[in-house]
Amino acid sequence: MKYLLKDITVINEGSRIETDLLIKDERIERIDSHISGDGNTKIIDGSNKLLVPGFIDDQVHFREPGLTHKADIASESKAAVAGGTTTVFDMPNTTPPAVTREAILNKIRNAIGKTHANYSAYIGATNDNIDEIASLEANDVSGIKVFMGSSTGNMLVDKKESLEQIFARAPVPIVTHCEDTPMIAEQESIYREKFGNQIDPEMHADIRSREACYKSSSYAVELAKKYGTRLHVLHLTTKEEIALFEAGDVQEKHITGEVCIHHLWYSKKDYKDLGNLIKCNPSVKEESDRLALIQALKNNVLNVIATDHAPHLLSEKNNNYFEAPSGLPLIQHAFQMLLELCHQGYFTLEEAVAFSSHNPANLFNIKDRGFVREGFYADLVIINPNKNHKVNESELFYKCKWSPLMDFEFHQTIDTTFVNGNMVFNHGRILNEPQGQRILFDR
Repeated sequence: MKYLLKDITVINEGSRIETDLLIKDERIERIDSHISGDGNTKIIDGSNKLLVPGFIDDQVHFREPGLTHKADIASESKAAVAGGTTTVFDMPNTTPPAVTREAILNKIRNAIGKTHANYSAYIGATNDNIDEIASLEANDVSGIKVFMGSSTGNMLVDKKESLEQIFARAPVPIVTHCEDTPMIAEQESIYREKFGNQIDPEMHADIRSREACYKSSSYAVELAKKYGTRLHVLHLTTKEEIALFEAGDVQEKHITGEVCIHHLWYSKKDYKDLGNLIKCNPSVKEESDRLALIQALKNNVLNVIATDHAPHLLSEKNNNYFEAPSGLPLIQHAFQMLLELCHQGYFTLEEAVAFSSHNPANLFNIKDRGFVREGFYADLVIINPNKNHKVNESELFYKCKWSPLMDFEFHQTIDTTFVNGNMVFNHGRILNEPQGQRILFDR
């Protein structure tokens, strides 16, 4: 099937134009005014609608293998495309963790045929898998995930010599979760002694403190500068950490930072209503941090927005503070959250597209994706900016079947999503069998 989008407003590379766009054989065939179709072309009226490249989410936890009672590749990738996300990079802290080259390549192969979004994944670093990391080839993985803070299983890298070796020998980009574990453990002990199990979720912001974040992220930046490593620091949460990064185009940097959508959306005041539902690591912090992170994105000091989509069962979240796991499901509405921030005046639509598509594509050197260009894969999203959308449980594709955004009403709707030229989501319905492909990189 060929698709011809007529009179649609394309937001791409800092500009917006009203044009026609032809999709053929997985790719964008032509962008021009007054394109004509033939008998094999499905024509779509794009009047009063927006077309953008699909969201590239460089940080998701799809829980497969080993934790599929919470989520799996099929369910969460349906949620992804329903929300306008067309590419995901999956994290390695599954059961068992993906910490060998063989394991991570098997994980990626296993995803193809299941995933509705395009897919790649990170290999996890440990204190003793340096040789596995060094054996990676450029196209094997999206990057190396280093937990420089508490994590699942044996994936906390806390030995100085191991970190030095990882940063010195990494053949692909390193991405880091930065929190200082000893500082967190000390705070947990203090709060447990004082309050027992009656910890208010708001205290999470003090237990997983700004000081713990800064100590770890500054060390990661120090190592990257020492060894010339391509470093991307994930889910920054504090205004202090912003000073570790420089303004500029993502393609010109070897050290970059990102913000997750929930740290742009929530602040400490939201624990009162949502409690453990927004408990995540690193923690949601002060309103002043939220506003500083927004400004850092606008100033091109930070360059990428992601989700850290991390579903848990609602029954788990309803436990007391110490037993409730950290993480929340967001991928189905993350793009709408970003668009809503545009509606509220924080970002322009052009900026939003850069943070969610162009910049991650350039940062990871993704091949032929992340832009609305002739010859590129047709990973595209049609947005209806004039139709409100209220979040309700019946629409959720997550296996965990809950969202912290329940009953929130957005001012726009994800109308249609294309993945590799296939219409995979339209007006609330998944239309096709999984069409996701393995992501390739120009490295």
